[in-house]
Amino acid sequence: MSSVDVKNAEGKKDGSVELPAHVFDVTANIPLMHQVVVAQQAAARQGTHSTKTRGEVRGGGRKPYRQKGTGRARQGSVRAPQFTGGGVVHGPQPRDYSQRTPKKMKAAALRGALSDRARGGRVHVVSGLVGGDAPSTKAARLALEAVIGTESRGVLVVVGRDDSVNLLSLRNLPQVHLIAPDQLNTYDVLVNDDVIFTSESLDSFLAGPVAAAPSKRRAAKIGLLKADSAPHGSGSHAPLDDVSEAPEGFPIKGNEDSKLYHVPGSAFYDRTVAEVWFATEADAEAAGFALPPSQRKAAEEESK
Repeated sequence: MSSVDVKNAEGKKDGSVELPAHVFDVTANIPLMHQVVVAQQAAARQGTHSTKTRGEVRGGGRKPYRQKGTGRARQGSVRAPQFTGGGVVHGPQPRDYSQRTPKKMKAAALRGALSDRARGGRVHVVSGLVGGDAPSTKAARLALEAVIGTESRGVLVVVGRDDSVNLLSLRNLPQVHLIAPDQLNTYDVLVNDDVIFTSESLDSFLAGPVAAAPSKRRAAKIGLLKADSAPHGSGSHAPLDDVSEAPEGFPIKGNEDSKLYHVPGSAFYDRTVAEVWFATEADAEAAGFALPPSQRKAAEEESK
């Protein structure tokens, strides 16, 4: 965990708070964040654009002139697409642009965005921005300048729904975007330079589903916990800090998700990032791992 100072309205330290590493110190997955942001922007599209085809345009029921004998091209309606005022061919029609994005993907993208801001020192926690019970936009503006300075072009302030004093004080500041803890999202974090939590809103956010602690296996996989040095018995070894380097005496790569192992010199060996290393093929098979189907078939043919 990393800690950040809690500041008061004057910008002075008023304590400190721990930021959980699984929320504010994870590796940012840029393609995932892009996908989630595009999906969010797509869902915001109204999608009510509409054009009329020649069958929907008013009029045009009468043939404009006779079929033959005029020397002109034959026409059946003045509402055909080639006429002014005619129908539109393949024009836009009302549609739903929203995309289905799984909750876990949105949560992972948000954690990556918050981690990016936290590593840049752009996540702040305040005990309060306005003193007293009376809203004051001037006091809120001065407090923001004391906390983050004047260079920030956009500030995302996470405020509880019942914090009426801060809500009323900040809502008229043009560079400030207010959001509730349960509405925090990747797009708003990325589009603003700084993120400010009140102490109450941070507690509320960390108690929500996005900030739920990962399982032990997931935590070890993303580097938040130190993995067991022998996860599958004495014939196995956890990856080193340099994941491309094989531990001494453990040359065989294993993949936890596919449950396949790869021996040196095989087709997929160099392209596989080892999640576990094995000393021998027998150790890998004893742990429930198997050769890829193509290599398994070749090995069976050689043994005949």
